[in-house]
Amino acid sequence: MIFTLRWFGHEDPVSLTALRQVAGLDGVVSGLPDILAGGVWTPAAIEARRRELAEHGFAWTVAESLPVSEAIKLGGPERDEHVAAWCTSLRNLAAAGVRTVCYNFMPVFDWIRTDFALPLADGSTAMAYAHADLARFDFSAGMERLAAWAQGYTGAELEALFRRARALGEERLFEHLTAFLAAVVPVAEEAGVRLALHPDDPPWPIFDLPRIVSDAAGIERILQAVDSPANGLTFCTGALGAAAGNDLPAMAEAFAPRIAFVHARNVRRTGARDFHEVAHHPSAGDVDLVGVLERLMAAGVDVPLRPDHGRMLWGEQAIPGYGLRDRAIGLGYLQGVVAAFERSRA
Repeated sequence: MIFTLRWFGHEDPVSLTALRQVAGLDGVVSGLPDILAGGVWTPAAIEARRRELAEHGFAWTVAESLPVSEAIKLGGPERDEHVAAWCTSLRNLAAAGVRTVCYNFMPVFDWIRTDFALPLADGSTAMAYAHADLARFDFSAGMERLAAWAQGYTGAELEALFRRARALGEERLFEHLTAFLAAVVPVAEEAGVRLALHPDDPPWPIFDLPRIVSDAAGIERILQAVDSPANGLTFCTGALGAAAGNDLPAMAEAFAPRIAFVHARNVRRTGARDFHEVAHHPSAGDVDLVGVLERLMAAGVDVPLRPDHGRMLWGEQAIPGYGLRDRAIGLGYLQGVVAAFERSRA
């Protein structure tokens, strides 16, 4: 496995100097959040980020996320222009040596939580999701962009997007995704890039918006729709693990040839559609991280892996879920699992 951590750029309170102190780090996952969905990641912008990482001794291992615009997802008039821009960005990333590109196809929102600082029994805080609490969201004033979102929206923009996405439905959203893949996968193949589709987070419909990347059947359908090694998956154990019906070790084994990137996250399920995030330690939550890693390594999967959302420990102030302390501890757990497996196979 290629061990990485995510860095959001200059808006990230965690510095590259601090990341340098994490043992066994092979590279950094980063993006260009100042370029809105539909825009081109230019060679100059990519080179500036690559150089900045290199000056601190890091390779830019994964681009996360190259945002897919709502025009592409929902079929707006700018769709073809935005697909062309996405393809140009792929080529530019490949030219700079970035060969794994993470993206998602969740309408309107990327991942969402209802609590960003839930107090846990150990005194730390973590992000949480309670399905009933969605009813408390008031979108009339819009929503500011969260760190991992492509952009924020005004109230009027959200109302229009909700209306379009709800009318679209899951089947047409799938058609839009497969049309997108038909256009971009040949470019990825030519450029030597692996695309890594992130699952829905949480893996069920929210606000009556369609979701299509939530379980094994949905993922299998997408991978087969455009059957190419370049059409890959981000295997996010937290997103998929929030649903008790998802057998993560079995899914890891089944999709191993198409897994291009791994998000290792642990969650504790507290209801059918309720969960909160916990330490990466195998005993902390309901995700069988050891089982997942064993299946992946047994299948010969050797791709970038990063510890995903962690708790906030010891008063750290950072982007919710992206404090360095718990992610660094989590990386140590993951490195230990991988080292133990490799020793057992020697």
